[in-house]
Amino acid sequence: MKSFGSLVYCFSLLLVDIARSYDPHDPSDILAQSYAQRRNHALPHRTLNPAATDSQCRSRPLDLVFIIDSSRSVRPGEFEKVKIFLADMVDTLDVGQDATRVAVVNYASTVKIEFLLKNHFTKDSIKQAIHRIGPLAAGTMTGMAIKKAMDEAFTEKSGARPKSKNISKVAIIVTDGRPQDQVQEVSAAARASGIEIYAVGVDRADMRSLNLMASNPLEDHVFYVETYGVIEKLTSKFRETLCGMDSCAMGHDCEHICVSSGPSFYCKCRNGFNLNEDQKTCSLKQVKVEIIQDPCMCEARLAFQRQTQTSIQDLNAKLATVTRKMEQMQNMLGRM
Repeated sequence: MKSFGSLVYCFSLLLVDIARSYDPHDPSDILAQSYAQRRNHALPHRTLNPAATDSQCRSRPLDLVFIIDSSRSVRPGEFEKVKIFLADMVDTLDVGQDATRVAVVNYASTVKIEFLLKNHFTKDSIKQAIHRIGPLAAGTMTGMAIKKAMDEAFTEKSGARPKSKNISKVAIIVTDGRPQDQVQEVSAAARASGIEIYAVGVDRADMRSLNLMASNPLEDHVFYVETYGVIEKLTSKFRETLCGMDSCAMGHDCEHICVSSGPSFYCKCRNGFNLNEDQKTCSLKQVKVEIIQDPCMCEARLAFQRQTQTSIQDLNAKLATVTRKMEQMQNMLGRM
């Protein structure tokens, strides 16, 4: 019983230490809501905040080159819609000598650089230059256009910033057909040189070619629209992607922590919590409590108990000896 009492005493000391270390403001010490509670309290939907989009767009300068297909398959009215798309894109960007610079490469059977990164530094002048672009007709030499953009449009001589400035180089290719030349190797070379490529396919565009041209991940760099009539709808998507916005600031459904990752985001949990299978909500970690006896106090008590028990046993043995001797003396006196 005494040993059990000592163990209870040691356990009580442990409980006192735990109580002293408990912080009611520490999330790891607070019980998580049950699944039913989380289910009944709907989390906010991810939405795009246009005001936040416009303001944060000014934080990421680019060297941006549009590579547009004006081959025979692109009708005059459709080509005008491409130019409207380019103008709308310019309106979403923070254009300037120290901000985003824009160039346009026009191609069909031949390739023509309409204007360079160093030519225009205001939105109005860029849109006027876009308005003056005419179609080239004939074939679709997409590979040749990519190579010319890499070799001539993305050079410092043409207005691209040096690598030391750490300015992103971005090419947006708009095409509605199948390339009549090879695009895989030249696209790989362009990407290896540091150019991020987005591929926009319209109507009859060859999806395999778009995938060969675009940067990875393809789901973030390849776009398709059924007609030129709806290409303008891509403006908001590119605005979100190119402006380098904080995806979390645009809205998220993470229960604890949102981490921006390019155009998307992922969720994390605070210390003491695990991320659930839905990759959004968090649950309190299961903590194993191990009771460790105080080696000084408890062992000393146990040693004292063992010593006391031994002493008592010795005393009992001596008492038994004395008792036997007294009984023997009484027997002797009784016979006398």
